Amino acid sequence: MQASKTVLVIGANGGIGRESCLALLRHGWQVRALVRALPPENQQQGITWIKGDAMSAADVLSAAQGVAAIVHAVNPPGYRDWDKLVLPMMDNTIEAARANHARVVLPGTIYNYGPDAFPLLREDSPQHPQTRKGEIRVEMERHLADAATSGVRSLILRCGDFIGPHAGNTWFSQGLVKAGSEVKTMQYPGDYALGHAWAYLPDVAETIALLLEREQELANFERFHFGGFWLDGHAMLEAVRRSAGKPQIAAGYFPWWMTAALAPFMVTLRELRKMRYLWKSPAQLDDRKLVAFLGGRPYTPLDEALRTTLTAIGCMPSQRTAAHVA
Repeated sequence: MQASKTVLVIGANGGIGRESCLALLRHGWQVRALVRALPPENQQQGITWIKGDAMSAADVLSAAQGVAAIVHAVNPPGYRDWDKLVLPMMDNTIEAARANHARVVLPGTIYNYGPDAFPLLREDSPQHPQTRKGEIRVEMERHLADAATSGVRSLILRCGDFIGPHAGNTWFSQGLVKAGSEVKTMQYPGDYALGHAWAYLPDVAETIALLLEREQELANFERFHFGGFWLDGHAMLEAVRRSAGKPQIAAGYFPWWMTAALAPFMVTLRELRKMRYLWKSPAQLDDRKLVAFLGGRPYTPLDEALRTTLTAIGCMPSQRTAAHVA
């Protein structure tokens, strides 16, 4: 890793971007954050905030001057215009990394896999996605692989669905429970008997920091799978009950029928329905490579992770009002 130990995080106002900034700060990095909207001064947390647009090659290149790594954590809001925005932003990051001999870090997903790769997803499993968003994810990774042949190093950490205090609109906070409301029923999107992969955002960010500490040991095009929590619906329900301190929380089901009725009018719901296949089959991330490299599993205990998440999103009785207002 370069002696400067300076990192640029693109998309630092998002969940993975914010947690990455905090984890890298803890590990002694000088952190720059490229965002379209600067936070208030009392929330800048020792980070150098730079106002700019990931769609502007000049903005990204300017913000990246002298950095050793670029965390590409930016995503267009919702699902709108993904096909027009995502790949140009990726290419801007790649060119900025090339100019500074920096490594690109991409927090990945399992959307780029189809059922032919289930049930155990390895780093080299075939990628035949079922959705346009998944196809774009495959293309993002292909751009990184192509750039590696000309010397641009990259690191992809693929994860399951996010939970965490700053995770934003996720399956957990908008599906299983409702942010800002005390949990009375957990609405599970699939068969309770099927397992599902969950990733706690602070753990993902900490893993990124740990991997960058050993950058010289990584391949030019490196991929790891973040196993996180592998839970079926029954295990998740019991964990939510324990974490919320409410054993009476009922087992329910996500109202897919409602999304079908509203999907013609809402692009987000149309895209959400296309992801339903991930709730019909088990798709577990094989993390043996990551665990062997780090020498252990970098995962927070499940109940602690869920308690922190439920408190932050306003689902605990004593915290609900304040968190919902915030």
